[in-house]
Amino acid sequence: MNKKGVLGIIKEICEPLVEELKYELVDIEFVKEGPSYFLRVYLDKPGGINLDDCQKMSQLLSDILDEKDPIKVAYYLEVSSPGLDRPLKTDKDLKRNIGKDIEVKLYEALDGKKLIEGTLDNYNESSIILKTETNTIIEIPRELVAVIKLSVKF
Repeated sequence: MNKKGVLGIIKEICEPLVEELKYELVDIEFVKEGPSYFLRVYLDKPGGINLDDCQKMSQLLSDILDEKDPIKVAYYLEVSSPGLDRPLKTDKDLKRNIGKDIEVKLYEALDGKKLIEGTLDNYNESSIILKTETNTIIEIPRELVAVIKLSVKF
């Protein structure tokens, strides 16, 4: 089975579990690193995911995966929070982060810049709208967007 097929099956297995536990399924990865395979499931919820949440989901998911056996190679299951530096991929991610500082990396330069930083002001199906430190509004076409991340400042 190909990687997309595996991810689709895992998503189908995860969705009822996260709904029951009132978590949000942020992302699923199935990757090979060196000789080992890893199935990574990233969760979130209002207030954040903690270790007990990860353990609970890991146990439930592991039991189902052992029973259904959709992945035919040996792998490690990792369930975790996506972390601060995770990409914001969905409209749900964007909605949750309106008013927060973000970094937008672009496939090609917009006004001479491939990295634009500002406060996420709004979004729609065609663009991401930022407000810069000088209160300038910048509308970035989504087709130019490579990655959006929270801007982590220390």
